[in-house]
Amino acid sequence: KSANPQWREQFDFHYFSDRKDMLDIEVWRKDNKKHEELLGTCHVDITALPAKQTNCLELPLEKHPGSLLMLIAVAPCTGVSISDLCVCPLGDPNERQQITQRYCIKNSFRDIKDIGFLQVKVLKAVDLMAADFSGKSDPFCVLELGNDMLQTHTVYKNLNPEWNKVFTFPIKDIHDVLEVTVFDEDGDKPPDFLGKVAIPLLSV
Repeated sequence: KSANPQWREQFDFHYFSDRKDMLDIEVWRKDNKKHEELLGTCHVDITALPAKQTNCLELPLEKHPGSLLMLIAVAPCTGVSISDLCVCPLGDPNERQQITQRYCIKNSFRDIKDIGFLQVKVLKAVDLMAADFSGKSDPFCVLELGNDMLQTHTVYKNLNPEWNKVFTFPIKDIHDVLEVTVFDEDGDKPPDFLGKVAIPLLSV
């Protein structure tokens, strides 16, 4: 019931500098559980923003009245990576030894915010549901930890896809839950849900 809402939410997106990405923002109005209405959209060219500073932007909504006030900071990304299985970041014994020393008991209070990191190897899926009329699916896998999200590539026309990717996340809260969701890519339409698993970090 507000025309001037304040959300004060923060989200982290992993932006890799070799890509020219646009940040797409949509504002929706929800009447009830079934009815939603689009109030406007706006776009931010990430490559045009100055790095290593917080940019205060007032963005007018396209073809609709109103604007969004946002703070966007482009900063170096630490602790996050996507790699192939054959070049796993922890596969090097020297690197593993450095990590062990970094998180040993005597260094516990050196950096309070550096809790640790989680490395996930996404190998494959088996016997997925067929989402296409051809009896196949175009599956990809999305990993979410807190407000961090990374995803695999899409394997087309396959119910037993192999991704063989390694994902590394920084841990911000030991009580977070790793959510792994498999979707079917559906062109310009929203992807179809194929399944999900949730793994509390404390159970690892």
